[in-house]
Amino acid sequence: MNKLIQTADGSNTLYNESIGENYHSKHGALQESKHVFIDAGLKHAIASFPDKEIFILEVGFGTGLNFLMSISHCAEHQIRLKYTGLEAFPLRIEELESTGYAAYVPDTIWNSLIDNYGKALLQAVTMLPDQQLKIVQTYLHRFQTEQRFDLIYFDAFSVQHQPEMWTDEIIAHTCQFLKPGGIFVTYAITGKLKRALKSVGFTIEKLPGAPGKREMLRATKAVESK
Repeated sequence: MNKLIQTADGSNTLYNESIGENYHSKHGALQESKHVFIDAGLKHAIASFPDKEIFILEVGFGTGLNFLMSISHCAEHQIRLKYTGLEAFPLRIEELESTGYAAYVPDTIWNSLIDNYGKALLQAVTMLPDQQLKIVQTYLHRFQTEQRFDLIYFDAFSVQHQPEMWTDEIIAHTCQFLKPGGIFVTYAITGKLKRALKSVGFTIEKLPGAPGKREMLRATKAVESK
């Protein structure tokens, strides 16, 4: 059961009662998405891979907010986007519609997500010209693909509520899907997470966090990583 919650910036999120946590920060769902995943992640990756095409893997597709912000930015700047979202427990279409996120993107983008959400759970779907979405319904530890990504959004529930998503083994498993030089971003930063990333060949950056968090993490995979 998920409950609609308004966050401090006026945008909504959902409270997952089985996990005991919101899908997004109570200090501002929209602000967090833009700050952590768009400003620190997507924009940085576009500057790092200037070929006008970007492959993104999101761990925790959830409400689709990070995808909506990403496709909106890429469409505006004529960046080709191939977006894969992992979600073990996809939300119902009615729950997506309840978020009010339609207000934050062009109608064409919102309508495309709503119209294609069910299909995207089965196969890759072209949402707009040069903008593709695929949602994989699986647990992270079971996910396998030959695709290698430029950017990973790690947006799992917190380590306090979902510790199995933050183990050294899971971080290493996730990071194998990044290209050399690829970028990993998440809202959290802990000593354990930094050590796990360093152990598989990443350079760590501590960046100012979104409202409610002092710091966030961005990590870059070595060109010749372990």
